[in-house]
Amino acid sequence: MSDEFESAPEGAGSTDPLDQELADLVDETGPISKEAELLADLQRLQAEFVNFKARVERDRDVARNAAIAEVIRAFLPAFDDLALAESHGDLEGSPFLSVLNKLRNGGDKFGLVAYGAKGEKFDPEIHNALIQTPNADVTETVIADVVSPGYKLGDRLIRPAMVAVFIPEEK
Repeated sequence: MSDEFESAPEGAGSTDPLDQELADLVDETGPISKEAELLADLQRLQAEFVNFKARVERDRDVARNAAIAEVIRAFLPAFDDLALAESHGDLEGSPFLSVLNKLRNGGDKFGLVAYGAKGEKFDPEIHNALIQTPNADVTETVIADVVSPGYKLGDRLIRPAMVAVFIPEEK
């Protein structure tokens, strides 16, 4: 009798046919013995623990991703200033070029993606239009110029792109 109690916890997670038969019998007839009742309690506790563990892992991932997004959001103004200086040629031969490259590599490591370019179709979900200019050459709203690029971390929007757009001219 004591051998059954010692081996029950180990086999509780396995698919032993005898354990399954016992579990089915308990489900059909209700607990008919103290051992069957304890086995049913153990199986319930094990299922609750597995669900708890999965929930904790999911919550941990959500909290981690939120923290990464907040840290990246805090560094974006400095990143923008360095990228603007680079586009004007002010970083040539400067140690700040190395800093900018390290920031880019760090962003790439976490999946940071810049978006928003001239000629792209305007999407109000991910772009903020600061200026609208009518243009006879366009049939749909397109980006005319990028004031500051937008950023995504995976599929999470960190900052919308600030853009000027061409809108179709009214006739």
